[in-house]
Amino acid sequence: MPLPPAPSRRAALLAPEAFAITAPARAPQPPVSAPIAQEPARAPSAARARRKPQRPEPALAAAAAHAAPPPPTQVETRARASGTRQRQGANAASSAGPSVAPPIPSGARSKKPAAQGPAKLFVLDTNVLLHDPTSLFRFEEHDIFLPMIVLEELDSHKKGMTEVARNGRQASRTLDALAAAAQGADMAQGLRLDSTGQRAAGGHLFFQTAALDYSLPISFPPGKADNQILGVVQALRTLHTPREVVLVSKDINMRVKARALGLAAEDYQNDKTLEDGDLLYAGVLALPPDFWAKSGKNMESWQSGAQVYYRIGGPVVAQLMINQFVFFEAPGEPSLFARVSEIREKTAVLRTLKDYGSTRHAVWGVTTRNREQNYAMNLLMDPEIDFVTLTGTAGTGKTLLALAAGLTQVLDERRYTEIIMTRATVSVGEDIGFLPGTEEEKMGPWMGALDDNLEFLAKGDGGNAGEWGRAATNELIRSRIKIKSMSFMRGRTFLNKYVIIDEAQNLTPKQMKTLITRAGPGTKIICMGNLAQIDTPYLTEGSSGLTYAVDRFKGWPHGGHITLARGERSRLADFASEVL
Repeated sequence: MPLPPAPSRRAALLAPEAFAITAPARAPQPPVSAPIAQEPARAPSAARARRKPQRPEPALAAAAAHAAPPPPTQVETRARASGTRQRQGANAASSAGPSVAPPIPSGARSKKPAAQGPAKLFVLDTNVLLHDPTSLFRFEEHDIFLPMIVLEELDSHKKGMTEVARNGRQASRTLDALAAAAQGADMAQGLRLDSTGQRAAGGHLFFQTAALDYSLPISFPPGKADNQILGVVQALRTLHTPREVVLVSKDINMRVKARALGLAAEDYQNDKTLEDGDLLYAGVLALPPDFWAKSGKNMESWQSGAQVYYRIGGPVVAQLMINQFVFFEAPGEPSLFARVSEIREKTAVLRTLKDYGSTRHAVWGVTTRNREQNYAMNLLMDPEIDFVTLTGTAGTGKTLLALAAGLTQVLDERRYTEIIMTRATVSVGEDIGFLPGTEEEKMGPWMGALDDNLEFLAKGDGGNAGEWGRAATNELIRSRIKIKSMSFMRGRTFLNKYVIIDEAQNLTPKQMKTLITRAGPGTKIICMGNLAQIDTPYLTEGSSGLTYAVDRFKGWPHGGHITLARGERSRLADFASEVL
């Protein structure tokens, strides 16, 4: 096959005036207070990085397609000769549509698909920065606009030792670092959000540097900060039509007022690990009904001690994770209850479980009553598991199982030196005020669940030893359990401790990270909670620290999770959990 003819013009032989060709003139820039995106047009996405991108409205797409004429062919030639995509050519190509887009060099291809449509302009409310100081870098390629009233509110919230004050100071430092990285550049052109090393942020940050013209209804007092932010959003939408301008706020009433004015408003959702709590990793997988028929022929099995191991293959391996529990129950077929101990390419190794429902294997006098409790006890008693998360409704036995396993491993097996228990001090109703005494005495009223379960465990272990025997048992148990407050956890390191974090659903992801990173060598941490009973304001099932920990630790060889499904407290408690 003959080779194609050589090109008639080479890039090295182009005349100097050929390199001076630029894209067609763009529309004049708006005033200082009305920024225009400087980045190439990309596909619009939601406020957080994980949300699935949505298609732009037809009206916006049509307006973007006819905003500028197609670029000349010289621009394409120049892009090929230089080996890099020029900003002018990219902007012109995105305005003309995908049919005339300049080619991308092979060395500069990105992982994302070709972009279509203009980038959005997000206006952030103050509560977003106070909720997540790093929210400036969570909007992918889109631009961010901060009204001047937001900076004023941010300045008024930075004093104090609360979490809100710390977030306000961190947000102010982030803004200062972005301004310093610009090195005296024109603020009206925007500050590059990736100038401080945040490569995930591809947009620009704009500040309000002049008054904007807007008109709100008389029922919106102009002196209120929320109404001023709404006015800025309204003015920006008028200036940047057809570009989409979106208000991002954690305040529900703020979003309602924005929609009443016909403005686009969204909640800040980057802090949410999951959109729906039903998608949370349960830690259990039911094997298909034809499991033995398909996997039994090529299955390998061997025994090591009291455990039996099975090496399986097939399509079910792609659904498995390390330390995930699997079970198979069918009439006329042998049952299987196992845990995934190893995954290698297309095969997985299952290890059978120890039956803690038998009285021979009782843990501190406690036997498991259902399948999920047995799974949890296998995780709690395994010395190779350093982190365990337990979720479930009220009465499923989370605290009792964790305490029984802890007492056995501290007092009988001497695996850990002591039990440390803490919890989030978030009250259900109104606060009763300051509590007197030492740290443990102040935490006493919050540890009612601990007292109730210790009373049951001490009674079961003491048997008929009499009053003196029960008192001695209680004293021994109390000497090995320390109650600590989360407020004093920063900087601590726990060595060979059995740490129980109760009511973990009320913790934020930042607090959860602070507690888990206290673990030293030989320490085991158990996080327990009921995601249906969140009392902390602004926390939901998707943004709770417990959900965050479960999602991040799934599949880790030294961590495990189980969702307890059936309540065992009483028939009254079970019925109340279902109908109330």
